[in-house]
Amino acid sequence: MKSFKIFIIAFMCCSSMLFGQNTKENDLGAWYMYFYTTKIKNSAFSIQGDVQYRNFNTIGDLEQLLLRSAVTYSPKNTNVTLALGFANITTGVIGENDDTINENRIYQEGLLPQKVGERLYFTHRIRYEQRFIENQDFRTRIRYNMSLNVPLNKNKIEKNTLYAALYNEIFINGKKNIGNNRIVNVFDRNRFYVGLGYGITKKIRAQLGFMNQSTENAGKDQLQFSIHHSF
Repeated sequence: MKSFKIFIIAFMCCSSMLFGQNTKENDLGAWYMYFYTTKIKNSAFSIQGDVQYRNFNTIGDLEQLLLRSAVTYSPKNTNVTLALGFANITTGVIGENDDTINENRIYQEGLLPQKVGERLYFTHRIRYEQRFIENQDFRTRIRYNMSLNVPLNKNKIEKNTLYAALYNEIFINGKKNIGNNRIVNVFDRNRFYVGLGYGITKKIRAQLGFMNQSTENAGKDQLQFSIHHSF
């Protein structure tokens, strides 16, 4: 119960930072996310995905609505997970402009968990994306994510566990020419995140964190609130 109170206090403090903002390029944004995974009985397959509502500000100024799902396969006698998935992304324009850009995305990924010592739970993920973006040529991108979860009051993440969460993810573009004489950089962006999570039940975790996203030309800070659900 004490751990849950700490998580709630952190959530309230971060929430108070969000409200009352105007929509500006350098505003602190907010991402609200739901991640799910469910195993197909008596098989090495499962289904995973996420829904993300991303805002330039607290809420209401759409940055992106992301809908993503994948079929995963875990080869026998390994802890590797392979995935084939599809995503649809609607991207908005900052401010009062309601224009949007649509993207469909196919992706493949490999996931490798790694435990170091008693409490360091690493996960390595590499993802290859094929991107079909409105009014652009076909694009590809490679992403590498390394995340770390550290239980603070127990040795593993389960019900009533308070834990620290960190990750860094780098994005590298494939083809630079995206059509109509437009060129993108090879380096697309980097995301660095630090947060605090709590195991509400054996199958549901809540997480609150801060993420900085940087490109060669700009950077933006985001608060992230996420629910992680396995069933």
